[in-house]
Amino acid sequence: MATVAQHLRAAREAQKLSINQIAEVTKIRTDHLRALEDGNYNIFAAPVYIRGFVRNYATFLKLDVPQVMAALDSELGRNEKFAVPPPLSNEPKGAMDFVTLQLSKLNWRIGVTVVGGAIVLILLVVVITAWTHHKKADPLNGLKPGVYQPAKNSGDTLPVPAPKPAR
Repeated sequence: MATVAQHLRAAREAQKLSINQIAEVTKIRTDHLRALEDGNYNIFAAPVYIRGFVRNYATFLKLDVPQVMAALDSELGRNEKFAVPPPLSNEPKGAMDFVTLQLSKLNWRIGVTVVGGAIVLILLVVVITAWTHHKKADPLNGLKPGVYQPAKNSGDTLPVPAPKPAR
């Protein structure tokens, strides 16, 4: 059974295309195209690059892309480096990781609107409660009943200013 690399090279040669022509059209570097045709996948940093380049290359050559990709997946599965994606971190996930993940999923526009509305509602309830309590409080509560007593200087007449001395 032919490998993906052999299949790609045979299809290119059947169409009488050079590596440079394919690189110009697909925008894949020539050294990457040669590595794909040689089956040298170790020069690629991650399998996602291999899959993307092979998909573009196979599409350009008008090959059966799903069949080529299935064959590539089986080939990469046999290679230890590309069989399982590497973990991003070896540290165990904690509670803070869970919280930050949930916060990252939050729609902040809706969240800020809801929190702002709740704050306005709470302030409104506090103001209304304080206002009704203030209105119910009697300012004269606790005072003795008042008795009218006329003042000595009743204020019925205004004091007359003293006359100014003549000059």
